[in-house]
Amino acid sequence: MVLVDIIKIIGIGLISLIIIIIIKQYRPEFAIYVSLIAGALIIFMITDKISAIIQLLTDLSNKTAINNEFLVLLLKITGIAFLTEFAVSICKDAGESAIANKVDMGGKVIIISMSIPIIASLLETVIQVLP
Repeated sequence: MVLVDIIKIIGIGLISLIIIIIIKQYRPEFAIYVSLIAGALIIFMITDKISAIIQLLTDLSNKTAINNEFLVLLLKITGIAFLTEFAVSICKDAGESAIANKVDMGGKVIIISMSIPIIASLLETVIQVLP
């Protein structure tokens, strides 16, 4: 099942690459649209895998003493990282590496700011353990 999924994803990527190479010869402005559609298709294909991972993590956190708020934060941070990387790749594909760098930096700042509650909780735990 996983092998079939990765073959489909690789197939979409390679077919999109071939289409982009052909389109760039005649209408280069449409190449970014093919890239966006391919990315959206791949994201759509992996949504069931993502939901299964989220369900597994939720089940594990319910069985342990892990704070559910931290799990939600970690999932949001992971989602932001994936979306930021997707946007950075699109910007680079369009030849806008300066914008890609700014989007990347913005994503990192947001991730750091969102992780502050986890870091604070970790530091509080360390302080409680130390004499």
